[in-house]
Amino acid sequence: MKISIIIPTLNDKKGLEKTLDSIKIQNYSNFECIVIDGASTDGTVEYLKKDKIVNKFISEEDKGIYDAINKGIRFAKGDIINTINSGDYYFSENSLKTIIKYFANYSDISFVYGAVKKNKIYYKYEPEKMWWTFNFYPSHSGGFFIKKEIHDKIGLYNLAFPCSSDYDFFWRLIKKNKFKGVSTEKNELISVFAPGGFSSRYGVYNHILEETKIRLKNKQNIIVVFAIFFLRIIRNIHKFNYNIF
Repeated sequence: MKISIIIPTLNDKKGLEKTLDSIKIQNYSNFECIVIDGASTDGTVEYLKKDKIVNKFISEEDKGIYDAINKGIRFAKGDIINTINSGDYYFSENSLKTIIKYFANYSDISFVYGAVKKNKIYYKYEPEKMWWTFNFYPSHSGGFFIKKEIHDKIGLYNLAFPCSSDYDFFWRLIKKNKFKGVSTEKNELISVFAPGGFSSRYGVYNHILEETKIRLKNKQNIIVVFAIFFLRIIRNIHKFNYNIF
């Protein structure tokens, strides 16, 4: 099985180098590497022109990280798709090989959530939690591997949700279309998050509001949705910048 690795990046040459270095050491070689750059001005393009592990890259302005990912998906020719953000990296030389093992051993699955490290290790896949929290899986970046034929059925990421479009995608994948997946074990760490990543640029209130819109768009019970919204507001109110109100 061939893995298409999609890397969105913007003005993060050092982070991109770290990501690509972790790909170069993989002991599973059946992959393609696609870099989608948002018109960087820090030397990223010059670096990509010289790096031999990158199979394809484009550099042009986009509408955000999910627009970049969508572009990469359109180019992908592999059997499995993984997105890893610039600066994040695969934990060991066995990361891709471990993922392939799961697809080989579980013939009925459509996706795998790999254990990831973000200060601590996250590793469980608990889809029943989706009704009240999106913290039901380890990670999108670096940890989520999905069969391309399934991805094509679900569709691309919705650009109406600039900080949480992966949640909308997972709802369509798991709740609406009932596709099955598994997670790796805690000791099978797949990737590591760089500090100060993409999602940290959005405030707590923006995350809560966008997640609420995703639930409403996917027709979850409106009473449940607003109960979740207000409970999260109360729990996180000490984190808000009050200028937003």
